[in-house]
Amino acid sequence: MLDHLIKGATVVDGTGAPAVTADVGVRDGRIAVVGTVEEEARTSEDARGLVLAPGFVDPHTHYDAQLFWDPYATPSLNHGVTTVAAGNCGFTLAPLRPGDADYTRRMMSKVEGMSLVALEEGAPWSWQSFGEYLDALEGRITVNAGFMVGHCALRRYVMGADAIGGQPTDEQLDAMLRVFHEAMDAGAWGLSTTQSSTHSDGDGKPVASRHALPAELVALAKAVGEHEGTQIEAIVAGCLDQFSDAEIELFVEMSASAGRPLNWNVLTIDATVPERVPRQLFASEQARKAGGRIVALTMPILTPMNMSLGTFCALNLIPGWGPVLGLPVPERIERLRDPDVRAGMLERARSKEAGVFRRLADFGRYVIGDTYSEANRGLSGRVVRDIAAERGQDPFHCLVEICAADELRTVLWPMPTDNDPASWALRAETWQHEDVLLGGSDAGAHLDRMCGAPYTTRFLGDCLRGRKLATLEQAVKMLTDDPAQLFGLRERGRIEEGFHADLVLFDPERIAAGTATLVHDLPGDSPRLDSKALGIRAVWVNGVEAIRDDVVSGAVPGKVLRSGRDTRTVSTR
Repeated sequence: MLDHLIKGATVVDGTGAPAVTADVGVRDGRIAVVGTVEEEARTSEDARGLVLAPGFVDPHTHYDAQLFWDPYATPSLNHGVTTVAAGNCGFTLAPLRPGDADYTRRMMSKVEGMSLVALEEGAPWSWQSFGEYLDALEGRITVNAGFMVGHCALRRYVMGADAIGGQPTDEQLDAMLRVFHEAMDAGAWGLSTTQSSTHSDGDGKPVASRHALPAELVALAKAVGEHEGTQIEAIVAGCLDQFSDAEIELFVEMSASAGRPLNWNVLTIDATVPERVPRQLFASEQARKAGGRIVALTMPILTPMNMSLGTFCALNLIPGWGPVLGLPVPERIERLRDPDVRAGMLERARSKEAGVFRRLADFGRYVIGDTYSEANRGLSGRVVRDIAAERGQDPFHCLVEICAADELRTVLWPMPTDNDPASWALRAETWQHEDVLLGGSDAGAHLDRMCGAPYTTRFLGDCLRGRKLATLEQAVKMLTDDPAQLFGLRERGRIEEGFHADLVLFDPERIAAGTATLVHDLPGDSPRLDSKALGIRAVWVNGVEAIRDDVVSGAVPGKVLRSGRDTRTVSTR
Protein backbone atom coordinates (compact mmCIF):
# COMPACT_ATOMS: atom_id res chain seq x y z
CA MET A 1 0.00 0.00 0.00
CA LEU A 2 1.13 3.50 -0.81
CA ASP A 3 1.48 6.09 1.91
CA HIS A 4 0.11 8.88 -0.28
CA LEU A 5 -1.16 9.18 -3.83
CA ILE A 6 -1.22 12.42 -5.82
CA LYS A 7 -3.67 11.90 -8.68
CA GLY A 8 -3.86 13.59 -12.08
CA ALA A 9 -1.12 16.18 -11.56
CA THR A 10 0.76 17.92 -14.33
CA VAL A 11 4.12 16.36 -13.58
CA VAL A 12 7.22 18.42 -14.39
CA ASP A 13 9.96 15.96 -13.47
CA GLY A 14 13.00 18.27 -13.25
CA THR A 15 14.85 16.90 -16.26
CA GLY A 16 13.52 19.51 -18.67
CA ALA A 17 11.29 16.92 -20.39
CA PRO A 18 7.78 18.01 -21.41
CA ALA A 19 5.19 17.95 -18.66
CA VAL A 20 2.86 14.93 -18.51
CA THR A 21 -0.36 14.21 -16.67
CA ALA A 22 0.27 11.39 -14.21
CA ASP A 23 -0.34 9.97 -10.77
CA VAL A 24 2.56 9.87 -8.32
CA GLY A 25 2.61 7.40 -5.44
CA VAL A 26 4.82 7.76 -2.37
CA ARG A 27 5.92 4.97 -0.03
CA ASP A 28 8.54 4.92 2.76
CA GLY A 29 9.82 8.38 1.87
CA ARG A 30 10.45 7.53 -1.78
CA ILE A 31 8.65 7.98 -5.06
CA ALA A 32 7.25 4.50 -5.58
CA VAL A 33 5.43 4.88 -8.87
CA VAL A 34 4.80 7.48 -11.60
CA GLY A 35 2.06 6.91 -14.18
CA THR A 36 -1.45 5.53 -13.96
CA VAL A 37 -1.71 4.18 -10.42
CA GLU A 38 -4.38 1.72 -9.27
CA GLU A 39 -2.69 0.70 -6.03
CA GLU A 40 -4.43 1.54 -2.75
CA ALA A 41 -3.08 4.41 -0.67
CA ARG A 42 -3.57 5.43 2.93
CA THR A 43 -4.26 9.00 1.78
CA SER A 44 -4.77 10.55 -1.63
CA GLU A 45 -5.64 13.85 -3.25
CA ASP A 46 -6.92 15.12 -6.57
CA ALA A 47 -4.24 17.30 -8.19
CA ARG A 48 -5.93 17.99 -11.51
CA GLY A 49 -4.96 21.45 -12.78
CA LEU A 50 -1.98 21.60 -10.42
CA VAL A 51 1.73 21.19 -11.18
CA LEU A 52 3.81 18.64 -9.27
CA ALA A 53 7.55 19.34 -9.33
CA PRO A 54 10.57 18.13 -7.39
CA GLY A 55 11.29 20.10 -4.25
CA PHE A 56 13.44 23.13 -5.00
CA VAL A 57 17.14 23.16 -4.03
CA ASP A 58 18.58 26.47 -2.77
CA PRO A 59 22.35 26.40 -3.36
CA HIS A 60 23.28 29.34 -1.13
CA THR A 61 21.74 29.92 2.30
CA HIS A 62 22.81 30.83 5.82
CA TYR A 63 20.34 28.77 7.86
CA ASP A 64 23.16 27.49 10.12
CA ALA A 65 21.66 29.11 13.24
CA GLN A 66 18.00 29.65 12.30
CA LEU A 67 17.30 25.92 11.99
CA PHE A 68 17.63 25.62 15.77
CA TRP A 69 14.66 27.88 16.45
CA ASP A 70 12.93 27.45 13.09
CA PRO A 71 13.29 23.84 11.85
CA TYR A 72 11.08 24.75 8.87
CA ALA A 73 13.63 27.18 7.39
CA THR A 74 10.90 29.71 6.72
CA PRO A 75 10.16 31.28 4.38
CA SER A 76 12.15 28.97 2.07
CA LEU A 77 9.97 25.94 2.84
CA ASN A 78 6.84 28.02 2.16
CA HIS A 79 8.20 28.71 -1.31
CA GLY A 80 8.79 25.05 -2.14
CA VAL A 81 12.42 24.66 -1.07
CA THR A 82 13.08 21.20 0.37
CA THR A 83 16.91 21.19 0.37
CA VAL A 84 19.27 23.97 1.41
CA ALA A 85 23.05 24.35 1.16
CA ALA A 86 24.37 26.24 4.19
CA GLY A 87 27.71 27.07 5.78
CA ASN A 88 28.59 29.45 2.97
CA CYS A 89 30.99 32.40 2.62
CA GLY A 90 33.43 31.04 5.21
CA PHE A 91 30.96 31.47 8.09
CA THR A 92 29.85 28.50 10.18
CA LEU A 93 29.06 27.90 13.83
CA ALA A 94 31.58 25.05 14.09
CA PRO A 95 34.21 24.00 14.87
CA LEU A 96 33.97 26.06 18.04
CA ARG A 97 36.39 26.39 20.94
CA PRO A 98 34.92 26.83 24.44
CA GLY A 99 34.60 30.55 25.08
CA ASP A 100 34.44 31.50 21.40
CA ALA A 101 30.65 31.50 21.07
CA ASP A 102 30.37 35.21 21.81
CA TYR A 103 32.94 36.11 19.14
CA THR A 104 31.17 33.88 16.61
CA ARG A 105 27.75 35.33 17.40
CA ARG A 106 28.99 38.91 17.06
CA MET A 107 30.72 38.07 13.78
CA MET A 108 27.59 36.42 12.36
CA SER A 109 25.49 39.36 13.50
CA LYS A 110 27.79 41.84 11.77
CA VAL A 111 28.69 40.04 8.58
CA GLU A 112 25.46 38.15 7.89
CA GLY A 113 22.92 40.53 9.43
CA MET A 114 21.58 38.02 11.96
CA SER A 115 19.91 39.18 15.15
CA LEU A 116 22.42 38.99 17.99
CA VAL A 117 19.62 38.33 20.50
CA ALA A 118 18.26 35.51 18.34
CA LEU A 119 21.73 33.99 18.07
CA GLU A 120 22.18 34.20 21.84
CA GLU A 121 18.76 32.85 22.78
CA GLY A 122 17.84 30.60 19.87
CA ALA A 123 20.77 28.19 19.53
CA PRO A 124 22.24 25.88 22.20
CA TRP A 125 25.94 26.45 21.39
CA SER A 126 26.61 23.04 22.91
CA TRP A 127 29.09 21.69 20.36
CA GLN A 128 32.79 21.92 19.69
CA SER A 129 33.52 19.74 16.66
CA PHE A 130 31.78 20.10 13.33
CA GLY A 131 30.37 16.59 13.72
CA GLU A 132 28.80 17.55 17.04
CA TYR A 133 27.18 20.54 15.36
CA LEU A 134 25.68 18.32 12.65
CA ASP A 135 24.49 15.85 15.29
CA ALA A 136 22.77 18.69 17.18
CA LEU A 137 20.57 19.27 14.11
CA GLU A 138 19.95 15.64 13.20
CA GLY A 139 16.34 14.56 13.63
CA ARG A 140 15.00 18.04 14.39
CA ILE A 141 14.77 19.80 11.01
CA THR A 142 12.01 19.83 8.41
CA VAL A 143 14.13 20.58 5.33
CA ASN A 144 17.14 18.66 4.09
CA ALA A 145 20.33 20.57 4.80
CA GLY A 146 23.99 20.22 3.87
CA PHE A 147 26.76 22.29 5.41
CA MET A 148 30.16 23.50 4.27
CA VAL A 149 32.99 24.07 6.78
CA GLY A 150 33.59 27.78 7.20
CA HIS A 151 37.22 28.82 6.85
CA CYS A 152 36.78 31.56 9.44
CA ALA A 153 35.63 29.10 12.10
CA LEU A 154 38.37 26.65 11.17
CA ARG A 155 41.08 29.28 11.41
CA ARG A 156 39.76 30.63 14.72
CA TYR A 157 39.52 27.11 16.16
CA VAL A 158 43.19 26.40 15.46
CA MET A 159 44.84 29.82 15.71
CA GLY A 160 42.69 31.60 18.28
CA ALA A 161 42.96 35.39 18.21
CA ASP A 162 45.95 35.10 15.86
CA ALA A 163 43.52 34.05 13.12
CA ILE A 164 42.96 37.78 12.61
CA GLY A 165 46.12 39.16 11.03
CA GLY A 166 48.31 36.12 11.52
CA GLN A 167 49.67 33.31 9.39
CA PRO A 168 49.61 29.70 10.55
CA THR A 169 52.81 27.94 11.51
CA ASP A 170 53.47 24.61 9.84
CA GLU A 171 52.09 22.91 12.95
CA GLN A 172 48.96 25.07 12.91
CA LEU A 173 48.35 24.40 9.21
CA ASP A 174 48.68 20.67 9.89
CA ALA A 175 46.20 21.03 12.74
CA MET A 176 43.83 23.01 10.53
CA LEU A 177 43.94 20.27 7.91
CA ARG A 178 43.41 17.57 10.54
CA VAL A 179 40.32 19.31 11.96
CA PHE A 180 39.06 19.92 8.42
CA HIS A 181 39.42 16.25 7.50
CA GLU A 182 37.54 15.32 10.69
CA ALA A 183 34.70 17.63 9.70
CA MET A 184 34.41 16.10 6.25
CA ASP A 185 34.60 12.59 7.71
CA ALA A 186 31.58 13.64 9.79
CA GLY A 187 29.69 14.72 6.66
CA ALA A 188 30.65 18.31 5.88
CA TRP A 189 30.23 19.14 2.19
CA GLY A 190 33.60 20.82 1.81
CA LEU A 191 35.20 24.23 2.24
CA SER A 192 33.70 27.70 2.17
CA THR A 193 35.91 30.77 2.37
CA THR A 194 35.90 34.51 1.79
CA GLN A 195 38.49 37.07 0.72
CA SER A 196 35.88 39.78 0.20
CA SER A 197 36.73 43.27 1.38
CA THR A 198 33.13 43.68 2.60
CA HIS A 199 33.41 40.98 5.29
CA SER A 200 34.38 42.22 8.76
CA ASP A 201 33.87 40.68 12.18
CA GLY A 202 32.05 42.06 15.20
CA ASP A 203 35.08 44.15 16.10
CA GLY A 204 35.19 45.70 12.64
CA LYS A 205 38.33 43.78 11.64
CA PRO A 206 38.68 41.73 8.43
CA VAL A 207 37.34 38.23 9.12
CA ALA A 208 39.85 35.42 9.68
CA SER A 209 39.86 33.86 6.21
CA ARG A 210 40.71 37.22 4.60
CA HIS A 211 44.19 36.89 6.11
CA ALA A 212 44.86 33.52 4.45
CA LEU A 213 47.47 33.41 1.72
CA PRO A 214 46.94 31.37 -1.48
CA ALA A 215 49.11 28.49 -0.22
CA GLU A 216 46.75 27.95 2.74
CA LEU A 217 43.68 28.07 0.50
CA VAL A 218 45.16 25.61 -1.98
CA ALA A 219 46.19 23.23 0.82
CA LEU A 220 42.61 23.20 2.10
CA ALA A 221 41.28 22.77 -1.44
CA LYS A 222 43.49 19.72 -1.94
CA ALA A 223 42.06 18.28 1.29
CA VAL A 224 38.55 18.71 -0.12
CA GLY A 225 39.52 16.46 -3.01
CA GLU A 226 40.39 13.61 -0.63
CA HIS A 227 36.74 13.10 0.32
CA GLU A 228 33.80 11.81 -1.66
CA GLY A 229 30.95 14.12 -2.63
CA THR A 230 32.58 17.39 -1.64
CA GLN A 231 32.64 20.97 -2.95
CA ILE A 232 34.24 24.39 -2.61
CA GLU A 233 32.38 27.69 -2.21
CA ALA A 234 34.45 30.86 -2.27
CA ILE A 235 34.03 34.62 -2.29
CA VAL A 236 36.58 37.23 -3.38
CA ALA A 237 36.30 40.98 -3.82
CA GLY A 238 35.81 40.59 -7.57
CA CYS A 239 32.56 38.68 -7.06
CA LEU A 240 30.92 42.07 -6.59
CA ASP A 241 31.98 43.44 -9.97
CA GLN A 242 34.79 41.90 -12.04
CA PHE A 243 37.52 39.44 -11.11
CA SER A 244 41.17 40.42 -11.14
CA ASP A 245 43.65 38.15 -12.90
CA ALA A 246 44.97 37.01 -9.50
CA GLU A 247 41.48 36.10 -8.29
CA ILE A 248 40.81 34.03 -11.39
CA GLU A 249 44.15 32.24 -10.94
CA LEU A 250 43.30 31.50 -7.31
CA PHE A 251 39.86 30.09 -8.11
CA VAL A 252 41.25 27.99 -10.96
CA GLU A 253 44.04 26.57 -8.82
CA MET A 254 41.69 25.76 -5.93
CA SER A 255 39.18 23.95 -8.13
CA ALA A 256 41.79 22.11 -10.21
CA SER A 257 43.80 21.11 -7.12
CA ALA A 258 40.70 19.67 -5.48
CA GLY A 259 39.23 18.17 -8.63
CA ARG A 260 35.95 19.56 -7.35
CA PRO A 261 33.49 22.27 -8.51
CA LEU A 262 33.87 25.71 -6.95
CA ASN A 263 30.82 27.96 -6.83
CA TRP A 264 30.70 31.66 -6.08
CA ASN A 265 28.04 34.34 -5.76
CA VAL A 266 26.59 36.45 -6.97
CA LEU A 267 26.82 37.20 -10.70
CA THR A 268 25.09 40.58 -11.12
CA ILE A 269 23.76 41.02 -14.65
CA ASP A 270 23.27 44.56 -15.90
CA ALA A 271 23.10 45.57 -19.57
CA THR A 272 24.75 48.90 -18.78
CA VAL A 273 27.90 46.96 -17.77
CA PRO A 274 28.13 44.54 -20.72
CA GLU A 275 31.74 43.61 -20.00
CA ARG A 276 30.93 42.10 -16.58
CA VAL A 277 29.38 38.77 -17.61
CA PRO A 278 32.13 37.81 -20.10
CA ARG A 279 34.81 38.72 -17.56
CA GLN A 280 33.22 36.72 -14.74
CA LEU A 281 32.62 33.68 -16.94
CA PHE A 282 36.20 33.84 -18.23
CA ALA A 283 37.08 32.26 -14.87
CA SER A 284 34.94 29.26 -15.79
CA GLU A 285 36.63 28.96 -19.18
CA GLN A 286 40.07 29.01 -17.58
CA ALA A 287 39.05 26.44 -14.98
CA ARG A 288 37.87 23.96 -17.59
CA LYS A 289 41.22 24.25 -19.39
CA ALA A 290 43.00 23.43 -16.12
CA GLY A 291 40.75 20.50 -15.18
CA GLY A 292 38.56 22.40 -12.71
CA ARG A 293 35.07 23.86 -12.79
CA ILE A 294 33.91 27.28 -11.57
CA VAL A 295 30.16 27.88 -11.30
CA ALA A 296 28.58 31.32 -10.96
CA LEU A 297 25.37 31.67 -8.98
CA THR A 298 22.94 34.33 -10.17
CA MET A 299 19.48 35.35 -9.06
CA PRO A 300 16.55 35.17 -11.52
CA ILE A 301 14.74 37.98 -9.72
CA LEU A 302 15.57 41.43 -8.40
CA THR A 303 15.52 41.25 -4.61
CA PRO A 304 14.32 44.48 -2.96
CA MET A 305 16.72 45.85 -0.34
CA ASN A 306 15.57 47.47 2.87
CA MET A 307 18.13 50.16 3.76
CA SER A 308 18.65 53.05 6.11
CA LEU A 309 21.36 55.45 7.18
CA GLY A 310 20.88 54.26 10.75
CA THR A 311 21.59 50.52 10.49
CA PHE A 312 24.35 48.47 8.89
CA CYS A 313 23.38 47.74 5.28
CA ALA A 314 24.80 47.74 1.76
CA LEU A 315 25.42 51.49 1.96
CA ASN A 316 28.07 50.82 4.61
CA LEU A 317 29.97 48.72 2.07
CA ILE A 318 30.48 51.60 -0.38
CA PRO A 319 34.18 52.55 -0.17
CA GLY A 320 34.69 55.38 2.29
CA TRP A 321 31.15 55.27 3.65
CA GLY A 322 31.74 52.89 6.54
CA PRO A 323 33.62 55.34 8.79
CA VAL A 324 30.88 57.98 8.41
CA LEU A 325 27.96 55.58 8.84
CA GLY A 326 29.66 53.93 11.81
CA LEU A 327 29.66 57.13 13.90
CA PRO A 328 27.19 57.71 16.77
CA VAL A 329 23.90 58.99 15.35
CA PRO A 330 24.21 62.68 16.36
CA GLU A 331 27.74 62.89 14.96
CA ARG A 332 26.70 60.90 11.88
CA ILE A 333 23.91 63.37 11.14
CA GLU A 334 26.29 66.29 11.58
CA ARG A 335 28.78 64.78 9.14
CA LEU A 336 26.08 63.87 6.61
CA ARG A 337 24.81 67.46 6.65
CA ASP A 338 28.28 68.74 5.72
CA PRO A 339 28.20 69.50 1.93
CA ASP A 340 31.88 68.59 1.55
CA VAL A 341 31.38 65.23 3.26
CA ARG A 342 28.38 64.45 1.06
CA ALA A 343 30.31 65.42 -2.07
CA GLY A 344 33.17 63.11 -1.09
CA MET A 345 30.80 60.26 -0.36
CA LEU A 346 29.06 60.68 -3.71
CA GLU A 347 32.39 60.73 -5.53
CA ARG A 348 33.43 57.43 -3.89
CA ALA A 349 30.02 55.87 -4.54
CA ARG A 350 30.25 56.64 -8.24
CA SER A 351 33.87 55.53 -8.66
CA LYS A 352 35.01 52.31 -10.31
CA GLU A 353 36.31 51.27 -6.89
CA ALA A 354 32.70 50.97 -5.69
CA GLY A 355 32.07 48.13 -8.13
CA VAL A 356 28.53 46.81 -8.08
CA PHE A 357 27.64 49.27 -5.31
CA ARG A 358 27.67 52.05 -7.91
CA ARG A 359 24.07 51.00 -8.51
CA LEU A 360 23.19 52.47 -5.11
CA ALA A 361 24.50 55.95 -5.94
CA ASP A 362 21.42 57.26 -7.80
CA PHE A 363 19.64 58.60 -4.73
CA GLY A 364 16.92 60.27 -6.73
CA ARG A 365 15.56 56.79 -7.51
CA TYR A 366 15.12 55.84 -3.85
CA VAL A 367 11.61 55.37 -2.49
CA ILE A 368 10.86 56.44 1.06
CA GLY A 369 9.53 53.59 3.22
CA ASP A 370 8.51 53.85 6.87
CA THR A 371 8.97 57.25 8.51
CA TYR A 372 8.80 58.22 12.19
CA SER A 373 8.54 62.00 12.56
CA GLU A 374 5.86 64.60 12.00
CA ALA A 375 8.21 66.36 9.57
CA ASN A 376 8.10 63.30 7.30
CA ARG A 377 4.37 62.72 7.40
CA GLY A 378 3.08 61.79 3.94
CA LEU A 379 6.47 60.95 2.44
CA SER A 380 6.14 57.15 2.62
CA GLY A 381 5.91 55.69 -0.86
CA ARG A 382 7.25 58.79 -2.57
CA VAL A 383 10.34 58.97 -4.81
CA VAL A 384 13.22 61.10 -3.50
CA ARG A 385 13.74 62.82 -6.87
CA ASP A 386 10.23 64.30 -6.72
CA ILE A 387 10.61 65.46 -3.13
CA ALA A 388 14.02 66.98 -3.91
CA ALA A 389 12.57 68.93 -6.85
CA GLU A 390 9.88 70.38 -4.60
CA ARG A 391 12.46 71.43 -2.02
CA GLY A 392 15.08 72.70 -4.45
CA GLN A 393 17.70 70.27 -3.12
CA ASP A 394 19.90 67.72 -4.80
CA PRO A 395 18.60 64.17 -4.18
CA PHE A 396 21.29 63.04 -1.71
CA HIS A 397 20.93 66.23 0.36
CA CYS A 398 17.16 65.73 0.36
CA LEU A 399 17.48 62.10 1.42
CA VAL A 400 19.82 63.03 4.28
CA GLU A 401 17.41 65.68 5.58
CA ILE A 402 14.49 63.25 5.49
CA CYS A 403 16.50 60.63 7.38
CA ALA A 404 17.86 63.18 9.87
CA ALA A 405 14.29 64.17 10.81
CA ASP A 406 13.73 60.54 11.80
CA GLU A 407 17.08 60.28 13.63
CA LEU A 408 18.20 58.06 10.71
CA ARG A 409 15.47 55.44 11.24
CA THR A 410 13.81 56.15 7.86
CA VAL A 411 13.44 53.03 5.71
CA LEU A 412 14.82 53.45 2.19
CA TRP A 413 14.06 51.34 -0.88
CA PRO A 414 16.47 51.84 -3.81
CA MET A 415 14.73 51.26 -7.13
CA PRO A 416 16.81 48.83 -9.24
CA THR A 417 18.65 50.28 -12.20
CA ASP A 418 18.82 46.95 -14.05
CA ASN A 419 15.10 46.28 -14.46
CA ASP A 420 15.16 47.10 -18.19
CA PRO A 421 14.38 44.79 -21.14
CA ALA A 422 18.04 44.63 -22.21
CA SER A 423 19.14 43.42 -18.77
CA TRP A 424 16.42 40.77 -18.67
CA ALA A 425 17.36 39.58 -22.16
CA LEU A 426 20.99 39.32 -21.03
CA ARG A 427 19.91 37.32 -17.98
CA ALA A 428 17.94 34.85 -20.09
CA GLU A 429 20.97 34.38 -22.33
CA THR A 430 23.36 33.98 -19.38
CA TRP A 431 21.18 31.36 -17.68
CA GLN A 432 21.87 29.01 -20.58
CA HIS A 433 25.63 28.91 -19.86
CA GLU A 434 26.81 25.54 -18.57
CA ASP A 435 28.58 27.15 -15.61
CA VAL A 436 25.77 29.44 -14.46
CA LEU A 437 23.32 28.26 -11.80
CA LEU A 438 20.26 29.98 -10.36
CA GLY A 439 20.55 30.78 -6.67
CA GLY A 440 22.24 33.09 -4.20
CA SER A 441 19.23 33.88 -2.02
CA ASP A 442 21.26 34.34 1.19
CA ALA A 443 18.16 32.99 2.97
CA GLY A 444 18.70 33.05 6.72
CA ALA A 445 20.95 36.13 6.53
CA HIS A 446 20.43 39.91 6.31
CA LEU A 447 17.02 39.25 7.79
CA ASP A 448 15.95 42.85 8.39
CA ARG A 449 17.23 44.10 5.02
CA MET A 450 16.28 41.63 2.33
CA CYS A 451 14.22 38.53 1.66
CA GLY A 452 15.72 36.45 -1.14
CA ALA A 453 14.08 33.14 -0.20
CA PRO A 454 11.00 33.65 -2.45
CA TYR A 455 13.07 33.65 -5.65
CA THR A 456 11.63 30.25 -6.54
CA THR A 457 7.96 31.22 -6.64
CA ARG A 458 8.60 34.69 -8.06
CA PHE A 459 10.67 33.19 -10.87
CA LEU A 460 8.07 30.54 -11.70
CA GLY A 461 5.29 33.11 -11.69
CA ASP A 462 7.33 35.32 -14.02
CA CYS A 463 7.98 32.39 -16.37
CA LEU A 464 4.31 31.40 -16.45
CA ARG A 465 2.58 34.78 -16.53
CA GLY A 466 5.21 37.52 -16.81
CA ARG A 467 8.28 37.89 -18.99
CA LYS A 468 8.25 34.17 -19.90
CA LEU A 469 12.02 34.05 -20.25
CA ALA A 470 12.00 30.27 -19.73
CA THR A 471 9.45 27.51 -20.17
CA LEU A 472 7.94 25.91 -17.08
CA GLU A 473 9.99 22.77 -17.70
CA GLN A 474 13.21 24.75 -18.08
CA ALA A 475 12.49 26.84 -14.99
CA VAL A 476 11.79 23.79 -12.82
CA LYS A 477 14.99 22.11 -14.02
CA MET A 478 16.99 25.20 -13.08
CA LEU A 479 15.51 25.12 -9.57
CA THR A 480 15.80 21.37 -8.97
CA ASP A 481 17.94 19.03 -11.01
CA ASP A 482 20.62 21.61 -11.91
CA PRO A 483 21.60 22.41 -8.30
CA ALA A 484 21.14 18.75 -7.30
CA GLN A 485 23.61 17.78 -10.02
CA LEU A 486 26.13 20.44 -8.97
CA PHE A 487 26.17 19.12 -5.40
CA GLY A 488 25.99 15.49 -6.45
CA LEU A 489 22.84 14.91 -4.40
CA ARG A 490 21.96 11.24 -4.44
CA GLU A 491 18.46 10.55 -5.79
CA ARG A 492 17.11 14.06 -5.31
CA GLY A 493 16.08 16.81 -7.72
CA ARG A 494 13.79 14.76 -9.96
CA ILE A 495 10.42 13.04 -9.92
CA GLU A 496 11.63 9.57 -10.71
CA GLU A 497 10.78 6.17 -9.26
CA GLY A 498 13.17 5.37 -6.42
CA PHE A 499 14.07 9.00 -5.74
CA HIS A 500 13.44 10.65 -2.39
CA ALA A 501 9.92 12.08 -2.30
CA ASP A 502 10.81 15.78 -2.04
CA LEU A 503 7.85 17.33 -3.86
CA VAL A 504 6.04 20.63 -4.33
CA LEU A 505 2.47 20.93 -5.61
CA PHE A 506 1.41 24.33 -6.92
CA ASP A 507 -1.23 26.20 -8.87
CA PRO A 508 0.34 27.53 -12.10
CA GLU A 509 -2.30 30.27 -12.30
CA ARG A 510 -1.39 31.68 -8.89
CA ILE A 511 2.19 30.80 -8.02
CA ALA A 512 4.02 33.93 -6.88
CA ALA A 513 5.43 35.59 -3.78
CA GLY A 514 3.79 38.19 -1.60
CA THR A 515 5.36 41.53 -0.75
CA ALA A 516 8.12 41.34 1.84
CA THR A 517 6.90 42.65 5.19
CA LEU A 518 8.67 43.15 8.51
CA VAL A 519 7.60 40.70 11.21
CA HIS A 520 8.86 40.20 14.77
CA ASP A 521 9.00 36.43 15.18
CA LEU A 522 12.66 35.73 15.97
CA PRO A 523 13.85 34.90 19.49
CA GLY A 524 13.84 38.05 21.56
CA ASP A 525 11.10 39.50 19.36
CA SER A 526 13.75 40.48 16.82
CA PRO A 527 12.57 41.55 13.34
CA ARG A 528 12.99 39.98 9.94
CA LEU A 529 11.51 40.41 6.48
CA ASP A 530 9.05 37.68 5.50
CA SER A 531 7.15 36.93 2.30
CA LYS A 532 4.09 34.74 1.92
CA ALA A 533 3.99 32.10 -0.79
CA LEU A 534 1.05 32.28 -3.18
CA GLY A 535 -0.28 29.26 -5.04
CA ILE A 536 1.74 26.59 -3.19
CA ARG A 537 -0.71 23.81 -2.29
CA ALA A 538 1.65 21.49 -0.41
CA VAL A 539 5.30 20.54 0.08
CA TRP A 540 6.60 17.10 1.02
CA VAL A 541 10.07 16.34 2.39
CA ASN A 542 11.17 12.72 2.26
CA GLY A 543 7.56 11.72 1.66
CA VAL A 544 6.15 13.56 4.68
CA GLU A 545 3.84 16.53 4.28
CA ALA A 546 5.74 19.52 5.66
CA ILE A 547 3.45 22.40 4.72
CA ARG A 548 0.00 22.83 3.19
CA ASP A 549 -1.63 26.09 2.17
CA ASP A 550 1.20 28.03 3.85
CA VAL A 551 0.70 26.29 7.22
CA VAL A 552 3.52 24.07 8.53
CA SER A 553 2.54 20.58 9.66
CA GLY A 554 4.94 20.37 12.59
CA ALA A 555 6.69 17.32 11.16
CA VAL A 556 10.50 17.20 11.04
CA PRO A 557 11.32 14.72 8.25
CA GLY A 558 14.37 16.60 6.98
CA LYS A 559 17.82 15.03 6.86
CA VAL A 560 21.26 16.42 7.56
CA LEU A 561 22.78 15.55 4.19
CA ARG A 562 26.31 14.24 4.72
CA SER A 563 29.00 14.12 2.08
CA GLY A 564 29.66 10.70 0.63
CA ARG A 565 26.56 9.14 2.10
CA ASP A 566 24.10 11.63 0.58
CA THR A 567 26.32 13.16 -2.10
CA ARG A 568 28.48 11.68 -4.83
CA THR A 569 31.63 13.18 -6.29
CA VAL A 570 30.94 15.45 -9.24
CA SER A 571 33.66 15.29 -11.85
CA THR A 572 35.19 18.55 -13.05
CA ARG A 573 36.16 17.01 -16.39
